[in-house]
Amino acid sequence: MDFVQIMQIDSKSEAACLAHAILNTLVYADIFDYPLTADQILRYLTGMRGAPESICEALDNLIDEKVVSRVGQFTMLAGREGIASRRLERQQTAARLWPKAVEFGRIIAHLPFVRMAAVTGSLAMNNIDEDGDIDYLIVTAPGHLWLCRLLVLGVVRLASWRGVRLCPNYLVSESVLELPDHNLYTAHEFAQMVPLFGLDVYQRMLSVNPWVQDFLPNTDGQSPTIRIDAEPEPTSGLRSLLESVLKTAPGVWLGKWEMERKIKRLSRENEGNSEAVFNADLCKGHSRRHGQHTQASLNERLQRLSLET
Repeated sequence: MDFVQIMQIDSKSEAACLAHAILNTLVYADIFDYPLTADQILRYLTGMRGAPESICEALDNLIDEKVVSRVGQFTMLAGREGIASRRLERQQTAARLWPKAVEFGRIIAHLPFVRMAAVTGSLAMNNIDEDGDIDYLIVTAPGHLWLCRLLVLGVVRLASWRGVRLCPNYLVSESVLELPDHNLYTAHEFAQMVPLFGLDVYQRMLSVNPWVQDFLPNTDGQSPTIRIDAEPEPTSGLRSLLESVLKTAPGVWLGKWEMERKIKRLSRENEGNSEAVFNADLCKGHSRRHGQHTQASLNERLQRLSLET
């Protein structure tokens, strides 16, 4: 049973509809042991729009009914009060990792054919453990995605020598900026994504992914955190020179060779995994199937909650 089905069956009034939307939002966050602030409940409210005053009133009612709890500024499902301290611990870890994410993001942004670099995943929400990876979504120039990926992996190796774990698990060509998966998980990942470099490309991504608001209507799609650093847009002459060199016949041959062998290998390793996609314009290496696991956990928790209430 998904959220839309629950809304159709159970909602008898706008207040009841809003209460279900808030619960769905908190249940989704609970999968990641992540309590929400009032502003975040408003922003990530699932499936419907809601005014701040209406959300506050609905939250107070849910707390009175002992379905929801509040610890300080954080709200969570009843019985899950312990995740408030966990969020604070992870925020401290995130604060230590952000400078490294920006540093290596800048290096990636200076590579040939990189047009945008953004942080995704747990660090984007400041909800990362000590052993967590720094996830990146990278937009590349059309026709050069796989050669670009090869260069990015060199940065991954450099970071590992310094004890930093990078995971550039989503590369997409500038010619296909609309994300292929239109679901709640991908909507969250997109709305939470923090662009570091290539803000013009990021704005174009916003314009071609309006479907995000079908799942998260209170967002404008845009991340609440836009990091603009001292050097926001790389304009390296060296990068332009390298791009010119790599556009020659030997560079084109190298890119084609890398693409063909990696698509073949990665497709074989991820056979049967619909979350992993590999073609000329997309390298979506979600081999751990986080989206599928998240949706299954969401459905199970919503079902359990509907039985309990």
